[in-house]
Amino acid sequence: MTLEKVALVTGANKGIGFAAARQLGERGVAVLVGARDEALGKRAADALAADGIAATPIGLDVTDPARVAEAAGEIERRYGRLDILVNNAGTAGDFTGAPSEAGAADLREVYETNVFGVVTVTGAMLPLLLRSPAGRVVNLSSHVGSLTLQSDPDSPLAGVNMIAYQSSKTALNAVTVAYAKELRRTPVKVNTALPGVVATDINHHRGRRTPAEGAAIVVRLALLDEDGPSGACLADEGPVPW
Repeated sequence: MTLEKVALVTGANKGIGFAAARQLGERGVAVLVGARDEALGKRAADALAADGIAATPIGLDVTDPARVAEAAGEIERRYGRLDILVNNAGTAGDFTGAPSEAGAADLREVYETNVFGVVTVTGAMLPLLLRSPAGRVVNLSSHVGSLTLQSDPDSPLAGVNMIAYQSSKTALNAVTVAYAKELRRTPVKVNTALPGVVATDINHHRGRRTPAEGAAIVVRLALLDEDGPSGACLADEGPVPW
């Protein structure tokens, strides 16, 4: 199989990240399985490789700029470019109380991964993405990050009020738009994927969708053609209001 593209998926040792890595690999993409725990990353990459997918583990803690820089250097030495970046790593944090009970530290814990981590990884990988003829960045957000849906009393999300997680995804949406605006005259497209309520560790596997179902929109955005959007917020059902 000819490998035409190289993709880095953060948090790819399980859940949506692992499913996205599998689906990209099945389409002939060489997948770098980013994982904070290198042993778990190797296990995931080996599982994919056993199914004929070109998968390589790469140690990557999105909250550690030094490790992110090391990963970027490794990718440059091996491939000289990066075609796809999937910013999948995320956390809901430990805080579950009312917004009025939250402190800055409760939000900071979540933002370190969901927002600052995305900025760190994207900044480090962007020079490699710009070497690609069709660089793609996919940020995994959530319907709960939509201010429109959050503030609508008739929305199915009206009763959801997780200040740290929800606001981090709203911030991530803004980060996505900012990168898309900067890169609009380049071949790099930056979009937000909303996988839906997927059964993963983040919700104690209470989601209605499988990781494979959630990964479908991620892969679709990762493989956008030249006429595809940039700066969009998309779910399987189509665009979602910011």
